[in-house]
Amino acid sequence: MRVLVTGASGHIGSAVVPELLGAGHEVVGLARSDRSAAALEAAGAEVLRGDLDDLDGLGAAAARADGVIHLAFKHEAMFAGDYAGAIDADLRAIEAIGGALAGSDKAFVNTAGSLSLGLAGITDRAATEDDVLQAGPRIEAENAVIALADRGVRSVVIRLAPLVHSTLDTQGFGPTLIRLAREQGAAAYVGDGANRWPAVHTRDAARLYRLAVESAPAGSRLHGVADEGIAFREIAETIGRQLGLPAQSVAPEEAGGRFSFLAGFAQVDNPMSSARTQELTGWRPTHPGLIADLEEGHYFAAPAGAEA
Repeated sequence: MRVLVTGASGHIGSAVVPELLGAGHEVVGLARSDRSAAALEAAGAEVLRGDLDDLDGLGAAAARADGVIHLAFKHEAMFAGDYAGAIDADLRAIEAIGGALAGSDKAFVNTAGSLSLGLAGITDRAATEDDVLQAGPRIEAENAVIALADRGVRSVVIRLAPLVHSTLDTQGFGPTLIRLAREQGAAAYVGDGANRWPAVHTRDAARLYRLAVESAPAGSRLHGVADEGIAFREIAETIGRQLGLPAQSVAPEEAGGRFSFLAGFAQVDNPMSSARTQELTGWRPTHPGLIADLEEGHYFAAPAGAEA
């Protein structure tokens, strides 16, 4: 297959590209900068210069591909407070790609987050692939991609765990929690810290993206989850132990000052199952779980977010 990958040089993209190439696929990677383009060329991918605002270019590239994996998102805008603008840009990109693929039966694999289900209150059990929300941040994008199945697109959504971890992860939620613990002198959790977050290793996630673009049925929702739910307190305690700092409970009203942009998520209980995904695709996570990965120490060798 010839696969267009947006966000190809990012955290997850940097694992997806070699996963696809190793399976014999051609990869066209979207690159905004010279640095990203050089990284993609070095990996063996073809480079498409552009960004999510180049809707004509995205559509033309999608039409020339046999499948699309959409990983890009305007994270800089989100972190700067323009979450609504980032969501709108993502929806426009999805519409451009979906329109180009309509009637082709080609694959379009999009990315969503599992935390939306926790925020919606699905906490009394592990959320499954059958759980569907009608509205919410980024839910419109998820539903728009699934709806493309009715327009002749083999559309798939992968709901990723909030903690996608590995040596490739330098700016995700895990490094953010580590940075905050360093700055504050303690690894915080809210209340008793019993709320659970799922996790998945980057390499396992990359393999799921490959399997999805190769063969997942149209209209599939898949869960990129290996650890179904780790108590937030255990995560904080592991980070604290690695940093030589205490783990510290904070009251809910203190969360805003302790978790930065993660404040709205730090109390979310988000158990997730990937049993249906594994049955449907044959995917099996094989890399270390989150706690084992944290205990390997690579996250703590240098300040989170620093260049390797």
